[in-house]
Amino acid sequence: MVKRRMVRYVGLLTLISLLVFAAIGCAGDDTSSDEDTFVVGITQILEHDSLDAAREGFIDGLKDSGYIEGENIVFDFKNAQNDKSNALTIAQKFVNDGVDMIFAISTPSAQSVAQVTSEIPILITAVTDPVDAGLVKSMEKPGTNVTGTTDMNPIYEQLELVKEFVPDAENIGVIYNAGEDNSVVQVEIAKEAAGELGFNLVEASVATTADVSQAAASLAGRVDAIYIPTDNTVVAALDTVLKVAEENKIPVLAGEGDTVKNGALATIGIEYYGLGRQTGEMAAKLLKGEGEPSTMPVESQKDLRLYINKTAAATMGVEIPDELLRRADEIFE
Repeated sequence: MVKRRMVRYVGLLTLISLLVFAAIGCAGDDTSSDEDTFVVGITQILEHDSLDAAREGFIDGLKDSGYIEGENIVFDFKNAQNDKSNALTIAQKFVNDGVDMIFAISTPSAQSVAQVTSEIPILITAVTDPVDAGLVKSMEKPGTNVTGTTDMNPIYEQLELVKEFVPDAENIGVIYNAGEDNSVVQVEIAKEAAGELGFNLVEASVATTADVSQAAASLAGRVDAIYIPTDNTVVAALDTVLKVAEENKIPVLAGEGDTVKNGALATIGIEYYGLGRQTGEMAAKLLKGEGEPSTMPVESQKDLRLYINKTAAATMGVEIPDELLRRADEIFE
């Protein structure tokens, strides 16, 4: 009788042990699965066409490299609503959550993330001057946990377009947020370019989107054309600039193609979806262990495009030279 009870007892222990090991094995499998799924936090200073396009391109760039949302990668998207304090809160949340990588769209978003982590890899885009913004030590060798792409514009060539549309132009207005580092850099470059081209640059700075309408109105009667750099605050309030421009027959030149698509006259510039896609391809290399942010050069878009908006030309009272139409990469009707 005792012997039979001992056999039953040993058998019960064996069964319990097998169940425990099975449970541990399942837990181990779950952990392995989690390790194979990357979490990427995406922070964007605000939503408008160009930044949204960069985000879409980034996700598609990763997808082309084998990182598919819902399968082996998860994206946590946050919008700061054009508020730097929100951007900092978002950045800190990503760090607290322990994401594997952060994609920062815009200079304020990138600066916020870089402020709170020097460990998590950070990919950036829509940042005009990463060095001036304090994100990298140099474009060739970032030397930090940050790399990605820059949206620095060919500002000289963009201002040169004014001569094509308004040959007698003398004064060019520029509207920008003086609190955005990337915009200040562009305006400084524009000043130098304007001087070389024989223009006088008339500045109108803003702090919020609510200020843009008044800034545009202040340029009426004072300038022959208006230039809008890749300034998030101004682009978000583009309609108010266009209203003033159309009422006063002032051509508006832009810093990038989506602004032309949405009503500006023309630009020679980058294309944000492609820039985001390029950044996604860089991110894929980092996820595969094929490099480190500190040694991966910051890239720029190589192929610039000429965008023209025929409807804008008509409403702004501008005639488009046939030569520009022949050269245009994209024409919006």
